[in-house]
Amino acid sequence: MAAYGRLELLLFLPLVCFCSLGTALGLKAASGPADNPNPPAFRPADPPGKDAPHRRATGWKLSEEEACREDLSRLCPKHTWTNNLAVLECLQDRREESEIAPDCNHLLWNYKLNLTTDPKFESVATEVCKSTIAENKECNEEERGRGYLVSCLVDHRSNISEYQCNQYITKMTSIIFSDYRLICGFMDKCKDDINSLRCGSINVGHKDVHSQGEVIACLEKALVREAEQQDHVHPIKEECQKAILRVAELSSDDFHLDRHLYFSCREDRERFCQNTQAGEGKVYKCLFNHKFEEAMSEKCRDALTTRQKLISQDYKVSYSLAKACKLDLRKQRCSLDTNLPRAREARLSYLLLCLEAAVHRGRPVSGECQGEMLDYRRMLMEDFSLSPEIVLHCRTEIEAHCSGLHRKGRTLHCLMRIGRSDRSTTVNSVCQSALQTLIQSADPGADYRIDRALNEACESVIQTACKNIHTGDPMILSCLMEHLYTEKMVEDCEHRLLELQYFISRDWKLDPILYKKCQGDAARLCHTHGWNETSELMPPGAVFSCLYRHAYRTEEQGRRLSRDCKVEVQRILHQRALDVKLDPELQKRCMTDLGKWCSEKTDMGQELECLQDHLEDLVSGCRDVVGNLTELESEDIQIDALLIRACEPVIQAHCHDVADNQIDTGDLMECLVQNKHRKEMNDKCSVGVTHFQLIQMKDFRFSYKFKMSCKEDVLRLCPNIKKKVDVVICLSTTVKNDTLQDGKEQRVSLKCRKQLRVEELEMSEDIRLEPELYDPCKSDISRLCPNVNFGNAQMIECLKEQKKQLSPRCHQKIFRLQEVEMSDPELDYQLMRVCKQMIKRFCTEADARNILQCLKQNKNSELMDPKCKQMITKRQITQNTDYRLNPVLRKACRADIPKFCQSILNKASEDNELEGQVIACLKLKYADQRLSSDCEDQIRVILQESALDYRLDLQLQMHCSDEISRLCVEEAAAQEQTGQVEECLKVNLLKIKQEACKKEVLNMLKESKADIFVDPVLHTACALDLKHHCAAITPGRGRQMSCLMEALQDKRVRLQPECKKRLQDRIDMWSYAAKVAPAEGFSDLAVQVMTSPSKNYILFMIALSVCILFLVGLLCGRITKRVTRELKDR
Repeated sequence: MAAYGRLELLLFLPLVCFCSLGTALGLKAASGPADNPNPPAFRPADPPGKDAPHRRATGWKLSEEEACREDLSRLCPKHTWTNNLAVLECLQDRREESEIAPDCNHLLWNYKLNLTTDPKFESVATEVCKSTIAENKECNEEERGRGYLVSCLVDHRSNISEYQCNQYITKMTSIIFSDYRLICGFMDKCKDDINSLRCGSINVGHKDVHSQGEVIACLEKALVREAEQQDHVHPIKEECQKAILRVAELSSDDFHLDRHLYFSCREDRERFCQNTQAGEGKVYKCLFNHKFEEAMSEKCRDALTTRQKLISQDYKVSYSLAKACKLDLRKQRCSLDTNLPRAREARLSYLLLCLEAAVHRGRPVSGECQGEMLDYRRMLMEDFSLSPEIVLHCRTEIEAHCSGLHRKGRTLHCLMRIGRSDRSTTVNSVCQSALQTLIQSADPGADYRIDRALNEACESVIQTACKNIHTGDPMILSCLMEHLYTEKMVEDCEHRLLELQYFISRDWKLDPILYKKCQGDAARLCHTHGWNETSELMPPGAVFSCLYRHAYRTEEQGRRLSRDCKVEVQRILHQRALDVKLDPELQKRCMTDLGKWCSEKTDMGQELECLQDHLEDLVSGCRDVVGNLTELESEDIQIDALLIRACEPVIQAHCHDVADNQIDTGDLMECLVQNKHRKEMNDKCSVGVTHFQLIQMKDFRFSYKFKMSCKEDVLRLCPNIKKKVDVVICLSTTVKNDTLQDGKEQRVSLKCRKQLRVEELEMSEDIRLEPELYDPCKSDISRLCPNVNFGNAQMIECLKEQKKQLSPRCHQKIFRLQEVEMSDPELDYQLMRVCKQMIKRFCTEADARNILQCLKQNKNSELMDPKCKQMITKRQITQNTDYRLNPVLRKACRADIPKFCQSILNKASEDNELEGQVIACLKLKYADQRLSSDCEDQIRVILQESALDYRLDLQLQMHCSDEISRLCVEEAAAQEQTGQVEECLKVNLLKIKQEACKKEVLNMLKESKADIFVDPVLHTACALDLKHHCAAITPGRGRQMSCLMEALQDKRVRLQPECKKRLQDRIDMWSYAAKVAPAEGFSDLAVQVMTSPSKNYILFMIALSVCILFLVGLLCGRITKRVTRELKDR
């Protein structure tokens, strides 16, 4: 190490040629001050620039010289006069406005020059610092007589404990650094650069001031300016650069040694750092901390900035940093990278990157060093000008967009803001790279306080939202991200946070928690060991993209992340999904599409939604990235943080179990869909859930549970089909066909069939989830249902109610939908929603496909909910419009319909309703008692239902609507569903003017003769009489009606007055019906007789007539025969 130290001193600066000094230096020994035996003296008449003769005078004092006496008495306290060095320090540290006489100025210069050239100087150092030299092996081994000993002592002056030696070295350093010409070797190395840069004269006679720190300051400014410019007009020679940095390094512990900074900041030091003791760089640090205070003078601020820029070029210029981190740099091997140029190893950014990497990997770095690193990381973030690459490569952007924002990190954040922009105001790639490098060096992700602009902007948010997290903890940034776009977030904090996170997201090491938990996984799965820790060649976001691809792998797929790493990856995903710019791969591949499709979508979360909406239109690379992210969302919907926040009330009320235990299952989204219309659901959540459902329609992979349950079935049965709705149709058709073919094994697995049912039910809730239905009906929706919500199947219900006004294509699709819903009522979302409780009450044991049938049977129960009853009536009306919408009837009458109603079927179109014509045809055949028993049972049910509610008889409602509104207004308005409207029409049969309506009423009368249950008013009036007199009679085929008619004619039987009256009215109506609508043929006449309540009487009379006719014929025949015979005999 001694050799290494000697080499360093020889290369950088043979320092000060404190070649020798007499025994009298004006230093105070332990016993008191010592006088100078060999003082340089001048006659006052001697010219200032001329070498003066040396005069040996014992006890010579500067204060005794005539040239300086006046200045001394004016500027220096009297107690300093006896000590030459104290006088020298006083006069050279005077205030700028206090001028001294030229002769005194020259006298001081020659005095200092003689001090540094006296051959006895080293011997004094050997005597004063004897014990120190003996203790320091490196200095003890230095070659004597060449000035290296003093150089070594200056380098190790911080470790000198001997008081006299310490004072000696400190004083001599102060003298030497007061004038660049006194620093041995400096003038030789920098002579040409001083002249070319016009930093001052090297001739004593030209510029004879005793403090020429301005020359060194000029060179320092030129050095940092050279790093900030591409065109080097006057490049500084390398050996001079080293000399400048060495001077700065050697003046790093005491700010007095940086003469330019000392004079620039004297007042500021008194103002801000009065109580800060000089030495060990403490005053520098204090002034750095107050650099942007309003009271700080511009001159001092400029000088501090220049020194900070030197530190950024060579960390050794910072005494405290170099001292605190010396051992750590050696331990972490931060200076042994042979692939890097030697100059770079001294760069502050390299030191910070190397040591930060060690900290992140959990390697020991001393607390003192980490504290110093924190200060300088904060310094880099506060002032962009300390990073020459930023100044060099971002000059245009700063001048155009960020001028006047140089304080407290504002310029840097301004550059970061336009750096993350994908609009017209962007930074060039070189500037972007420089920004990324600076963020890597400063590493604000480890401690938010490093970023002063962020710290100030987010202080209130941190105090409220993150108050339970320890100050400086890396989780503060995570906490702020979790509260992004919430009520607790303030706008300024939001902007600063996103600007920083944009760059953090491009280097996974900048999130210390993620790096700590995942470095092993990254090396194992993403091969990060191939990248140098400080390499700039690593693709932005590449490691994190690799990690999240492995985060959601199943056990079967293998190579999964560790549990701790997966938690961190999910945390980052949840936070960064708020902004597409925080996903480097997404932003890179989708830059063009964002500008093309989403230029107006700038609010939070809108850009990703926009890309998902235009998924089919995106370029392939962007489509793949968006598709992969959407697929991850389907598995872990918490990635969509905005949706989760909006749905918090619903999650807490109904989905807290699955939210807490959400692990790769997609259960949370399924729960939100199922509870989409709960009272806790707000508009934002509902819109978000629906949007995700719509996105899921684009690809079946976007529905995680469906994908996992049906992946193999899709590959086997529906290959090359991608859209979810097409996959659902394909699988549903397969299940349906296998079910219809009795005995055939189901090709779709049970697990897939169960999930398929869930998907079908979800799709039935919103017409937009069924593109094949939505697309043909778009124009009808805007025309007929403009103000109706899509959710809760309200839009579908509106189209059903407006069915007659729909366009042909939409009408066709709605008819097909109703046909499916009637065969599978579970898919009828409105019915299932409105009647949910009634289904639980009445139909728990009913098969899913018979739910509507069960509800119809319990429709008139006193426990039936009115809203459900109304919905059931709607579905009954729909069923009665076409027999194909009533699967039970269709099956029961499959032989009767073509037999009796073929003429109607011949005129029917495939996808349009028959307006109840087939059912009306079957009703008439029921009255004629010509139907099969199964069909007759179903028609009887329909007759009974429509007898109570005229709206269920479509033909009657169609032809008699005007008559009902004219004759039966009150009955229709009551909507009691007790048959009052039908009764009104029967009573007012004679007043009905429309023949079509009259015919329908007559048909009702004809149907009522076949079964008393079809006439609810008569049935209610005669209920007791039926029980007493006709209990043994089987219902149907007019048997109970005949029983009542016989009881009416039997004088021994006394019927209830109301029953008797109603029966008499029916007889009158039937008589009128017989007159108005006589039998059209013998068969109709026979049917009328057989269905007549007076059937027995009519048959008896017919039989009696036939007998009488037979007897008359018989008698007439005998008479005729006798007359004929008599004629023959004649």
